[in-house]
Amino acid sequence: MDEIRAHFLAQAKACDGLGSPFTARLCRILAQHLDASTRTGRTVLGWPGDVHADAVSLRLCGGLHQLVLTRADAELAAVYPPHDAGDDEIATAVAGAIRRFDDRLAAGFASAPQTNEIARSAMLLPGLLTIARESGLPLDLCEIGASAGLNLLFDRFHYRYADAEWGDPDSPVRLAPEVRGIVPPLAGTLTVRSRAGCDIAPIDSGDPAARLRLRSYVWADQAARLARLDAALAIAAQFPPQLVKADAADFVAQALAGRTAGGSFVLGHSIMWQYLPDAARAAITAHMEEAGAAATPAAPIFWLRMEPLSTNDPFATLSLRQWPGTSGQGGATRRLARCDYHGRWIEWIDQP
Repeated sequence: MDEIRAHFLAQAKACDGLGSPFTARLCRILAQHLDASTRTGRTVLGWPGDVHADAVSLRLCGGLHQLVLTRADAELAAVYPPHDAGDDEIATAVAGAIRRFDDRLAAGFASAPQTNEIARSAMLLPGLLTIARESGLPLDLCEIGASAGLNLLFDRFHYRYADAEWGDPDSPVRLAPEVRGIVPPLAGTLTVRSRAGCDIAPIDSGDPAARLRLRSYVWADQAARLARLDAALAIAAQFPPQLVKADAADFVAQALAGRTAGGSFVLGHSIMWQYLPDAARAAITAHMEEAGAAATPAAPIFWLRMEPLSTNDPFATLSLRQWPGTSGQGGATRRLARCDYHGRWIEWIDQP
C-alpha cells in the first residue's frame, strides 16, 4: 500500500513540474483517501504489476476526467476546473464519484493511458526541416508509437518561434513554444512524399469513444492543451492519418524494405522509446543500421528522436542520426535541441 501511495505522490510532483497543479492536487488527495471499500480502490491498492510503469495514477485520473467531460457526474464536475474548490470538497466529490461509478472506473484500468501531445510537433519540426534542408529530398515519414497519428499531420499546423513563423497561417492548430536561446532554423523547403505510423493500440480519431478516451488523458486544468487536441482531431477528420496496429520493430523492418530512391526515409518518435522492451529497441536499432549500411545520397535514412537521454532527465533531447554520414558511413548522432516533454519550450543546441 505504501508503494501505491508513493506512486501517486510521485505523479503529483511530476504534474506540478508539467504545469498541472489541479492534477497534482488530485493525485495527493487520492494518495491520502483511496481505500479498499470500492472495487476501484481495491484495483489500485492491489495492482499486480509495476504501478509506475503501468501509470496507474493516470488511469484513475483519466477515468475521473472522463466522467466530467461526458457530464456524467455533476458533483464531480463542480469541483473540476474552471471551478475553484478546496481539497476537502474535491476529496468528497471524488469519493462520491468513485462510489457512483465504481464498476465503470474499475473497468477503465484495463487500458493503459495514451496521449497524442500535439505540441511535440513544434519540437520535431526544426529537426524535419534540418533533414529536408540537408538532403534536398522529399520526406517519407515513418512514426512509431504514433497513437492517433496526429503529429503525422504536422505540416498542417502553424508554428511561431519568437518572431519566426512556419506553416499554414489559417490552421486551427497554433503552436508557439517558448524559445530558449537562439531561434531554431526554419529555412528550406519541406515536402512530405509519404507518411505512415504504427502503434500497438492505435487510436481511431474517427471513433467518438476513442476521441473521448484521448481527451480524458489531457489534464483537466490544461484547457489550451485540450483545445489543441480538439483542433488537431478536426484536421484528422479531413485528412485521416495512415495508421496500422503493429509491433514497432516489425513495422520499421517493413517500412525500410519498401523504401524507394528519391526521398529521405525518416524514422521518428517522441516520448515512447523508454516504454519499448529491450528486445524491441535492439531490433529497431539493428534494422536501421543494417539498412543504413546500404543507404545512398539518393536514398538516405534518418532517425529523428525526441526522447530523454536518461529516464532521469528533466527534459527530452531532439537527436538526429543519418546514413550515409559525412564520411560515407553511418554518421554520429547529433544533438539538435533540448525540449520540454509537453512541447512548452525548446532550446536549439546544434552546431553544424
